[in-house]
Amino acid sequence: MEPLTEHRRVSGPVVYGFLRLVNVSTARQKALKDSLAGYCRQHELTLSGLFTERVTTVNSAVFTGLMDALEMPGTYGVVLPSASHLGPRAIATARGKRIAATGARLLLARKETPGPSRRKRLGEEGSQTRKRGHGPAPALERES
Repeated sequence: MEPLTEHRRVSGPVVYGFLRLVNVSTARQKALKDSLAGYCRQHELTLSGLFTERVTTVNSAVFTGLMDALEMPGTYGVVLPSASHLGPRAIATARGKRIAATGARLLLARKETPGPSRRKRLGEEGSQTRKRGHGPAPALERES
């Protein structure tokens, strides 16, 4: 008798990981790899390979290998710890377009939030829209 569907091992959508590790400690490398594996487990994705780049150029051998893997039938997407792993802004933009052109999804294990220096700059600009909504609302004057 065949096991019930719920009891069969079913693999999730196939994804490939991509890490840009320039001047990163061994402990940090392991943590990033573990975060991708954990993300895939949590979202029931099959991490079929991990591409690790140590030098960032638009058409590096590692990124070209990732692009080849994304062309494989049944590939769902590429997973990154964060968007910064695609490289500096100009390179990341070009790479994002190339990934999108394959039809693969770009999945981020964590969304990027502004760091302390970014928050400080926003506050120094004196943007009223950023300050709105914090603290008590001013009392309205009563008409006589």
